[in-house]
This record gives sequence, structure tokens and C-alpha cells, in this order.
Amino acid sequence: MNVHFIAIGGSVMHQLAIALHRKGYTVTGSDDEIFEPARTNLQQEGLLPAALGWSPEKIGPDLDAVILGMHAREDNPELQRARQLGLSIYSFPEYIYQESRDKIRVVIGCSHGKTTTTSMVMTALRSAGKDFDYLVGARLDGFPQSVNITDAPLIVCEGDEYPASALEKRPKFHFLFPHIAVLTGIAWDHINVFPTWELYLEQFRIFLSKIEPGGLLIYNETDPVLAELVAAHPAPIRKLGYGVPEHRITNGITVVTLAGETGTLKVFGEHNLLNLHAAWLVTRELGLDAATFLGGMAAFTGAAKRLELLASSPSVNIYRDFAHAPSKVAATMLAVKAQFPDRQLIAVLELHTYSSLSEQFLGEYRGTLDAADTAAVFYSLHALELKRLPPLSEEKVIAGFGKPGLAVIHKKEDLATWLMKQSYKNVNLLFMSSGNYDDLDIASLTSSLTQ
Repeated sequence: MNVHFIAIGGSVMHQLAIALHRKGYTVTGSDDEIFEPARTNLQQEGLLPAALGWSPEKIGPDLDAVILGMHAREDNPELQRARQLGLSIYSFPEYIYQESRDKIRVVIGCSHGKTTTTSMVMTALRSAGKDFDYLVGARLDGFPQSVNITDAPLIVCEGDEYPASALEKRPKFHFLFPHIAVLTGIAWDHINVFPTWELYLEQFRIFLSKIEPGGLLIYNETDPVLAELVAAHPAPIRKLGYGVPEHRITNGITVVTLAGETGTLKVFGEHNLLNLHAAWLVTRELGLDAATFLGGMAAFTGAAKRLELLASSPSVNIYRDFAHAPSKVAATMLAVKAQFPDRQLIAVLELHTYSSLSEQFLGEYRGTLDAADTAAVFYSLHALELKRLPPLSEEKVIAGFGKPGLAVIHKKEDLATWLMKQSYKNVNLLFMSSGNYDDLDIASLTSSLTQ
């Protein structure tokens, strides 16, 4: 197979390029900007383009597939050349499906929890010695890549509802056609793509219709919106609901019971228990028993930036979480507070996405920071400029969250100062963001606060 990537430097695109290269395919690619770690990863595999920019001469009739990344525009000269030649052009998820047509396909989607649930399934399958391919949206210990494509009989995919490419505006998870599907919960997100709640909800109805006939849908029945949507959908599939499994918390450690077997976990929080229950039902369908599953989960520490413990001392734990949408923020806050009820909670949330920085969306965050004893919201003015959004006043942010005493901060230096002024006696400090706080040196901060 000869495959060319237009926009090979994407965070997931370059991982697929590497996976196909290792499978024995001839892989080429182009991009007009490639950042780390993609640059080094591609260079180590001999796949880094010799020069940045688009080169239509790379597009020839010998190509079996052209894979189009989200970064590429419709007027891309390589794309235009591929169209002129009548080549097979795929978005990322469309090509994943081409590589997995003969596999059992597991797709885990929804507004929150999909990365962690996917990671749990992967960890359990690896612990059981199962051979499988995967696609996951974060770094995971024990897995060198976030995409792996081989001749394995099974593939486990995180399903994203964001558009597939510049040409294909439909959500990525509409192209994967699962035999086993998981929906973890629905909360409005991506308002730049889905400007109304009903339009967002419709994407999940469509997803249900994409499950293979006779396939299995595993869904969070504690989510009333999701439960109603599933009950109303006429898809010819099996439907299996799940909730929070039996568990107890002792001295900050969670112990869970599944099918009569008990295991100790390193992760915590009701949302992670829901994720774990979904993962167990997936792996049970694939032949694992509860003891094997819980054995795999005993060492699971989470995907990168998912309630990741950055540092700790006898008086403070510092966590980082990818939470940014309102439902994710609320779930993470409640998880930390429930696990450590006797500790103070300091929470710092960065508004970084288009939705979170939109004034009309701020009301969705009301109450999400209420579990914090002390809270700050950070957003950089540069982020507003990049997303071509109007200025966002501190008053609007405070009104949106409805949190008394909320600090609103715009500069990373001011955030560092605010953090250093807090007391860290018997405290959990929680950073929540899909960004990086305008390149704030969190590593140095955490080191200072835990000394």
C-alpha cells in the first residue's frame, strides 16, 4: 500500500502514519507546520517531510489512499491534485474503518469519559494477553503510540463527535460502525460546530443508527438525556445500561466489586467508577472474567492529564485534569472532594476552548466550581484573539459561574502569584484545562508548593 498524508503533523495523523509505516506500508506526507512531539516522532521513523509546505508533485496515480487531516483546507493544492487524479481520499476515521473492516470494532464515545474508558478497556485487554489494535486520544502508560494498526482481529477506538475533515463535516464517530458501542453521557459541547443543543443531540441519534445490526450498545443509564435517547431509538441492537458499581472508599482508596470479585483502584471518583463499569461490560463481551479485568485495573493510573497526580507531600496533593466542558469540570471537582472530604480544595480552571470562551455559553458552567473552597478561572486575552472572539469581561465570567469569591485572572504571572499566596496545609490543588495556561511553568510551581 502507498499512502500519502495531507497534514501529516497532526497529533493523531502522525501517529497513524507511523503505525502504517510499521505495518509495512509506503508512507509519505506533507504539512506547512509540524510541532513537537510530532516532529521528532516522524523524524525517528524517517517520515519527516524534507521541507515544509505543500507539494502537488507528491500526488501521483500510484497512491492507494490519500488521508486528509483537519488542518488542511479545501483549496489545498495536494488535495486538488488528488481530486484531479480521481484518487481515493479519506478523512482520518474513514481510513481507520478501511483498515478495520474485517475486525471486531469497539467504539467508545460521548461528551465525557471516552478517553478514560477507552484506556481502561485497552489496559484490561493487554493485561489479559489479547491481541488488538487501538485509537485513543491521549498518552497511556505501556502503549508507545496513541494509534496502532496491525493484523489484529479487534480494534478499540475512542469516538470523537468533532468533524472528520475539511471536506467531511460529519462527526468522526459516524464512520467507525461498531459491533460494540459505548456512550458514557451527553453534555452540550463544540458550540462552534453544533450551535444548538438539538443539533448536538442529533449526532448521537445518528451514531446509534451506525451500530452494526445485532451489535451491543453499552450506555450510562444514570444520564437521563442519554437514557431517554436510547429508549426512543429503534436501532436493531442489544442495549445494556450501567451505573455506579458497588464500592467503598477507605483512607482515600477506592475498592470496587464486580460480579462478586473485589479489587483496589488507583483512580477515583464517581465518573471513573462509571467509566470502569462500562469498560468491564465491554471486556466481558470480549471474553474476560471479572477477576482478570480487576487485575488489569489494579495498576491503572489513568490516561495522561486525566486526574493525573503531578506531585504530593504530606500536606498537599496536586492534580491535573483535561476537564474543560462543564460536565467534565463538575465531575472532576466532585470526585476530588468526595475522595478527600477532610481536605480543602483549591481549583484552577482555564477557559481555552471556543465554547468556554463564548459569553453565551458561560451560563453552562454555573455551579461547576461550587465544590471548591477556593477557586480561580484563568483565560488569556491571546486565546480570545486566536479564536476571533470578542473581549470577555470578568463580571460576565463571575456571573456565569455564580461562585462567590471567584478569582478571574488573565496573565500567567498573576496566576503564579495567586497560587503562591494560597495556604497548602491539608489541601488538594486541582488544575483543569485542555490548554497549558499560556505556557505557565506548572512543573516548577508544583515543585515549589510541595517542598
